[in-house]
Amino acid sequence: MIPSIPRLSDYDVSALHGFLPTDPPCDHLSDPYYRHWESIMRNLQALISTKRLRAVIDKQPILYTDFLHTEAEWRRAYSILGFMAHAYIWGGDTPMDRVPPSISVPFLSTCEHLELPSVATYAAVVLWNWKPLLLNEPIDNLENIYTLNTFTGSLDESWFYLVSAAIEARGAPIIPIMLDAVAAARYNDSETVTECLRSFAERLDELATLLVRMYENCDPHVFYNRIRPYLAGSKNMAEAGLPNGVIFDTGSGADTYVQHPGGSNAQSSIIQFFDLVLGVEHRPTGMRPPGTSDASSASESENRHPVGSPNNNFILEMRKYMPGPHRRFLEHIGRVANIRQYVFDHRDNRALSTAFDACLAMLRAFRDKHIQMVSRYIIVKSRESRSHTRSISPTVAKGSVMNLATASSKSSEAKRKLRGTGGTALIPFLKQARDETGEPAIDAWARRLLSNGPGPAEYADGVTVKAPLGAGARLTKMGEHASGEMEIVGLAGVWRVDDSEGGICHW
Repeated sequence: MIPSIPRLSDYDVSALHGFLPTDPPCDHLSDPYYRHWESIMRNLQALISTKRLRAVIDKQPILYTDFLHTEAEWRRAYSILGFMAHAYIWGGDTPMDRVPPSISVPFLSTCEHLELPSVATYAAVVLWNWKPLLLNEPIDNLENIYTLNTFTGSLDESWFYLVSAAIEARGAPIIPIMLDAVAAARYNDSETVTECLRSFAERLDELATLLVRMYENCDPHVFYNRIRPYLAGSKNMAEAGLPNGVIFDTGSGADTYVQHPGGSNAQSSIIQFFDLVLGVEHRPTGMRPPGTSDASSASESENRHPVGSPNNNFILEMRKYMPGPHRRFLEHIGRVANIRQYVFDHRDNRALSTAFDACLAMLRAFRDKHIQMVSRYIIVKSRESRSHTRSISPTVAKGSVMNLATASSKSSEAKRKLRGTGGTALIPFLKQARDETGEPAIDAWARRLLSNGPGPAEYADGVTVKAPLGAGARLTKMGEHASGEMEIVGLAGVWRVDDSEGGICHW
């Protein structure tokens, strides 16, 4: 029996706003019982800057979740408790690996209700952390939304969250459009599928335009040194001062350390939706499509394999950091996605094939812009930080704050060899995810354009190397350094390339 097309309402997905809530998120818990939480959030930046936050939270009573009556209130509680937990962990000269019961008990309760882990996820800092200025204006307009909560109180931090929220809102209409395309493919309605794909490609182009607006109000230096440390989770944070992770102390005496990555745009359901509905598959880093020896044959080979069942456990891991209903929606989409196979079966239809390949090109271009952004905000700033660390005296360095930014500058002093065998160039997360996006292309010319191959390579320090003459057209790519090494640093954590991690962008 063919699975039914998912109904958005069954999975808490809005036909208007996608994975953002239809109504603006709750901006205040109205029950006076929660006045202590709201008071801390109103003064969060001051409490952090004066280093009083931990003492204040330690004195707070345990407030239970019994008086949260709506889903909006549960989300508000989860978001503000996530902010408080991260501020408690990272808001001192050294990180704290134990979160007290006043935060842990209610936070774990909200996590259980919303089916989320005990960390400030993408949902906490983006999906449920915005409000419109004017209700009658669209929320994909960056000038009409503002953030409810930040760690620093800076425009840079607000803008960082808001760009992602605007992308979610601008991309929301793609969801019902592509569900219509899935239904049309079942009835062999090529004309409708083609029109849906064209609309998809146009909207993806708009998302790329929104993404680069990050540069307008989010300064790389402020982000790297002031904002990014608070977004860190508790996984792979030994050098930042959390070798075992974090304990959420409930007072039971049976609490153990947990390790979670911090908030990441890899936890965005809409990005995984794009991949699933187009049949883009991501593999563990360095792995080629099964049965292929080059990218030009990847499309035909992969069409012999089921679509929607990613074998990359990093992608599946990131789904655990999405709200439960959204995670189940993606699982449902994986079962019904048929567009790639339909276009492949009707590849003689030029209009249909061109529209499908245009979607892949736009999605690949979006990832290209993201690579450039990670380079500017993380890799370049990391190098500058290492240079600064080497230039200061040991006396000054000894009294430095320990957090993710300082750990990155110190740990990077020792070069890490990342995977790469024989003469094969290393393929880091972002680059492989971008390259995999073009693999399902139908038209031979589109496959050449979107495939791996010689092309302009812009390094993290801004140096561009031209491709050899006659190499042919390629979309811009992020190249490796001449040494064959590259450290891939996500915006909220350091990710090393090994067999357990996959090729998807992490920021």
